[in-house]
This record gives sequence, C-alpha cells and structure tokens, in this order.
Amino acid sequence: MGMKPEKFDPSIAHLTHVPRRHYGRWMASVLILLVFGYVVKAFAEGQIDWNIVGQFLTAQSILNGLVNTIIMTFCAMALGIALGVLFAILVMSPNPVLKGVAVFYIWFFRGTPLLLQLLIWFNLALVFPRIGIPGLFEVRMVDVMTPFVATLLGLGINQGAYTAEVVRSGILSVDTGQTEAAKSIGMTRLTTLRRIVLPQAMRVIIPPVGNEVISMVKLTSIASVIGFAEVLRNAQTIYYANARVIELLIVAAAWYLMIVTVLTIGQHFLERYFAKGSGRRRTRPATPAVEA
Repeated sequence: MGMKPEKFDPSIAHLTHVPRRHYGRWMASVLILLVFGYVVKAFAEGQIDWNIVGQFLTAQSILNGLVNTIIMTFCAMALGIALGVLFAILVMSPNPVLKGVAVFYIWFFRGTPLLLQLLIWFNLALVFPRIGIPGLFEVRMVDVMTPFVATLLGLGINQGAYTAEVVRSGILSVDTGQTEAAKSIGMTRLTTLRRIVLPQAMRVIIPPVGNEVISMVKLTSIASVIGFAEVLRNAQTIYYANARVIELLIVAAAWYLMIVTVLTIGQHFLERYFAKGSGRRRTRPATPAVEA
C-alpha cells in the first residue's frame, strides 16, 4: 500500500533555502594548509643543500642499495607467501600434529619482534658453529649466514606467519557449498583447494598481501642493523663520511616513496583483475508494453 504524497503548504512558499554552513570543515582545512605551508617553508629555508640531494639521488652506491632493496622485497615476499599458504593449509588440517606445528609457528613469529629475529638469525653461529652432515660435508655457519641470507630468512619467515592468517581468512570467506560440491564430483581436498577455493579467495587475499608487499619495502631498512646493504644502509655509510645527514635521508626517503608508488599502482590493477565478476549485476528494468 503506497504512501500518500504530502500536501504543499503555501505558507512556506516565501521562505528562502539557506545551505548549511560547515564552519568546522573550513577551519580544519585552513589549519591543515597552514601546517603544510609551515613544513614546506621550514624545508625550503632550512640548512639543506638540495644540490647534494640531486647529486646523490643517482649515486652508484644508492642505486646498488636500491637494487638490493627491490630484490630482497620480492625474495622475502615470495618466501613469505609460500610459507603463508603452506601453514594456512596446515592450521586448518584435521591432523592435530600438523595443526599444532602451524599454530606454534604463527604464534612464535608473530609474537617476537622482527628486529630480534634478524639478530638471532645473524648470530646463529653462536648456537650452531658448523652445519652439514658429519663425515660427509660441513661448513661454518658464519660463511653461510651472510647478511643477505639472514635478512631473507628473518623477513620471509616472519612474513609467512602473517600471510598464513591472511590466506586462512581468504579460504574461510569462500562458501562451504563450493567445497561440498567439489567433493560430490570426486575432487580431492588439495585439488578442491587449488582449483575451487584459492581462485575465489584471491579477491580477499590480494588487498592485505599487497599492503604487506608495500610494508616489506620499508621493513628492509631494519636489516641495516646487521649490515645488509640496502638503500638506508648505503645512505648512512655516505653521510658518516661527508656529514650530510639530512640530505642523504631525503635521498633514501625519495627512493622509498618511488618504489611504494609503483607498487601501489600495481596493487590497484591486480585488485581490479581479481575483482572481476564479484560485483552484483544490475537488473535491466522491464520495457513497458506499448499498447497498439
């Protein structure tokens, strides 16, 4: 039963519509612009030699650190994603031993600081001086656990613990009817996971994993404490020699921002690709019949 339209009141016809004034928004906007202008003015008038910034922006040492940062980001994320998928499957396993191992892995590596994990990996020779098979081959741990290897293991294994929870949430977002239908036609659990569940879960998994990739770019800077030659480490080495601290820090910040910007654009297109077919289709309104 439809509602009756309200009757027009002629007594209000002479009134003028006055838009609402948002004074709080204007005051906040002005305040933000003032703070931004103050920051820009401080950097423009500060004791910063912008010629030094331009000079070292493409210095060979900085570019070498940039390459190491990019390589470490993708290697650590590849290891983290592989471990994340593996332990997400194990934590949902009906086998209590496998599930217990996965729960312990996630609990331990999410519960300890990343810097602590990097230091443990780098100093693992204090616990295992030599590794190998006794009588066949043995190598010194200090020769194996280089800054690159320690950084890769520290970042990758730590990332795997977080990715496991992301993947698990993505798997749980898929309707259980999909799994039951796959079982009804004889698919195994792994085949169902690979062909049915994971492709649909990617829509949920991609956004947080994309954010983790961007975070990984910045987390590589922590590895400077164990001597890994990434952008920040090389920038520090230079300003220890020429005392141009703020200039070299601006150079490092500029390269981090460039990498993150490129990855953000890539994440946007990747999310659009996996979001295909997930939206609701609009139903076309029926065309009214024309009377003859």
